[in-house]
Amino acid sequence: MSKVTIELIQQLRERTGVGMLDCKKALLETDGNLDAAVELLRKKGASIAAKRGSNVTAEGLVHAYIHPGSRVGVLIEINCETDFVARTDELKKFAQDVCLHIAAMKPLYLKQEQVDPTFLEGERRIFTEQLATSGKPEKIVEQIVQGKINKLFTEICLLDQPFVKNDQLTVDDALKEVIAKLGENIVIKRFSRYEIGSYI
Repeated sequence: MSKVTIELIQQLRERTGVGMLDCKKALLETDGNLDAAVELLRKKGASIAAKRGSNVTAEGLVHAYIHPGSRVGVLIEINCETDFVARTDELKKFAQDVCLHIAAMKPLYLKQEQVDPTFLEGERRIFTEQLATSGKPEKIVEQIVQGKINKLFTEICLLDQPFVKNDQLTVDDALKEVIAKLGENIVIKRFSRYEIGSYI
């Protein structure tokens, strides 16, 4: 217990946003190792997200963000289980952070399942043709192409993109951390990004 000081608990709380008691438990479990405690809390967050994933999310909020200069705007809908969580500062802050992310990173889709199959097939064909003269075995070519497709997802799908507030996490990882903190199933339902001149 001597390794787990109030200062260390506070540091972990600042890094994760998780409650003091959960921070203390995580530090005790990891013998006062701050990085290991962060990782442990992340895993617990993913576990809570998995358990609550089937819960109905009929409440939530719509958040709007206009970037300074009024040339870029974002609308996002985030759903949760209760009106209580919908009104929390934590969820509002997360909505704002995701809007900032969308304004900066310009995702085209929310998740992989929504990517246009025709577009995806065209990209796969281009990647395959680029490797056609490489002399690599077909199985290796397929693996490389799949790797390129996976990288494409991290560029065009919101949930797969590295989060602008912390590029060690994806947006989906950051969402799971919020689920762990608030204890409810939370879903990014949809978003729209508007930019002056983008359709010209």
